[in-house]
Amino acid sequence: MSFIVIAIIVANVLVSYKAFHDVFFFRKYEFHIGSIRSGEQIRMLTSAFLHVDMQHLFFNMFTLFLFAPYVASYGNDLFFLYIYFGSLVTGNLLTLYFHKNDYSYRAVGASGAVTGIIYCAILLEPNLYMYGFIPGYVFGFAYLLFSIYGMKANNDNIGHVAHFGGAIGGYLITLFKFPELIQNETLTVVALLIPILILFVLQKTNKL
Repeated sequence: MSFIVIAIIVANVLVSYKAFHDVFFFRKYEFHIGSIRSGEQIRMLTSAFLHVDMQHLFFNMFTLFLFAPYVASYGNDLFFLYIYFGSLVTGNLLTLYFHKNDYSYRAVGASGAVTGIIYCAILLEPNLYMYGFIPGYVFGFAYLLFSIYGMKANNDNIGHVAHFGGAIGGYLITLFKFPELIQNETLTVVALLIPILILFVLQKTNKL
């Protein structure tokens, strides 16, 4: 486990813990469409270090702890940061795009960044199995389809758009860094691309 990964986890824990006990702090730095569109773009970054509760925080950080070593082992700390913050930004940008007219929309959490790390790991580790028996590319394909369903249903408090945007960020940055994966791991690359294309087709045809 690299120092950078540990630092990211510690930062999430400290900032979230502060927000658990300070509502003003939480509201000041959460992802809020109205505030962002009025000029507070810093919320695009700070909201990813806030979490709703300990369960939310633990799930994201434990997942990051599990998958970060796969990413770090293929590059260096700088590459990990590119994936983490790149996915964070793409997750929040996609959320801003989908909810741009909902000025009351609020969200927090590192899920977009963590999802980008997962998808990077799936691309880099062809023999990665989720839960011990699900091939990584199958999980990635199914998860993105589930995220599309979640966006359409809109019946829970999960930030499906941020997850999807984070996955896109992790996918694109990884392929930009390792373009040989397109030839060497074609099945995985195509499996993860199909739901992304489906999303944009649905958006283009106003079916989301």
